[in-house]
Formats: sequence, structure tokens, C-alpha cells
Amino acid sequence: MDWEPLVAAARAAREHAYAPYSHFAVGAALLMEDGSIHAAANVENCIPALSVCAERNAMSAAASAGLRLPQAVAVVTGATPPARPCGLCRQTLSEFTRDRDLPILVINADGDREETTLAELFPQPFSLPG
Repeated sequence: MDWEPLVAAARAAREHAYAPYSHFAVGAALLMEDGSIHAAANVENCIPALSVCAERNAMSAAASAGLRLPQAVAVVTGATPPARPCGLCRQTLSEFTRDRDLPILVINADGDREETTLAELFPQPFSLPG
């Protein structure tokens, strides 16, 4: 897979992160079923529960455009090793993907990379009975 368009979009989105409390800027980009890329940054709030991660913001943007099936995800942070999506983001991605092997690339500002899948990161997502 050619990750570079997703990485570039995630890096660009990260530049717009609003992280005055944690100073932990994140950019995420999703490749969607129609080939489009939706990218977003994290947006914090002084009430932590109101903060929204970059991955969830990107998925919300894609869903708002009528898209429902992410094909790949790239996440850019400044952390070493590169930070993985949080549990809330993993659950959100699992809601929208039919492919438990959804490829996820985490990368940091130094270029360190780790490729994984949603199934590896989140083997047992929540689902409603029935």
C-alpha cells in the first residue's frame, strides 16, 4: 500500500491540532471506500471529556460526507515510539469497518513507523447483542 498520501494528509492535519493542555498534537488520515482521504487533528477542551481525538474527527468528517468504510488509517504524533489510537478511536473505527484487518500506520515526527491492524490493536470490540 502507498502510505505516503495518507501520511502527508495526517502530517498536514496535525499542524492544526488544538492541544493547549496536553501539548500532544495528533493528525490522522483515513482512506475511504471511494478513494478519498479525510484528515483531521485532535481538538482539546479544558474539560477533558469534551476533547476529541484526531482519528474520531477524521471518521466523523468522512461519515458526514456519506462515507462509511475506511480502507486504511495513518496517525502522526510526536511520541517515541509512535502512539497508537486510543480505545475510543479503536471502537469508533470498528463501528465503521467490515474489515477487521483494517491497516493502521502509526508514525512519529522523526519518521519512525509501525504498521499494524485494527484486529491486532482491538481484538474484541463492543457490539450490541442481536
